[in-house]
Amino acid sequence: MQSHTKILFVCLGNICRSPSAHGVMEHIIKSNSLEDKITVDSAGTSAYHEGELPDPRMRAHAARRGYELTHRSRKVRASDFEEFDYIIGMDDSNISNLKAMAPDLESEAKIYRMTDFSIKPTLDHVPDPYYSGADGFELVLDLLEDSCEGLLNHLLRNAFRPDKS
Repeated sequence: MQSHTKILFVCLGNICRSPSAHGVMEHIIKSNSLEDKITVDSAGTSAYHEGELPDPRMRAHAARRGYELTHRSRKVRASDFEEFDYIIGMDDSNISNLKAMAPDLESEAKIYRMTDFSIKPTLDHVPDPYYSGADGFELVLDLLEDSCEGLLNHLLRNAFRPDKS
């Protein structure tokens, strides 16, 4: 049994979806007093925005819901596959890129799609809101709130063991 679970959320540039998942999940973890059990981080499959804060539009929409997004963008590192128990991509492209980066089958088994944890599934992926309007950012937050709650339920059911059952 694992006493501490580490989760890495991943999207393309690490400025919209994955830092939002990071912020939403941190909020849920704190609300449930689980900081000693679960740690989260986020990264991108590309280094386009390395060192940048999340997109200002994403930060504004998140702030209206009580989430403060302060993470600085970074690219997925080879060491992430050793360090994290769950590596969660937002869409098929992220999943494909992560699988290509995975050094072995054990690492590949840690890769999940964010919507795998949806409680009320409406889409099979979290769409990139970068080129959309306000509705796109709100949809992303709706999907992430639902999926992060589902992820927490999964972790609690599985006593913090990283498996896909």
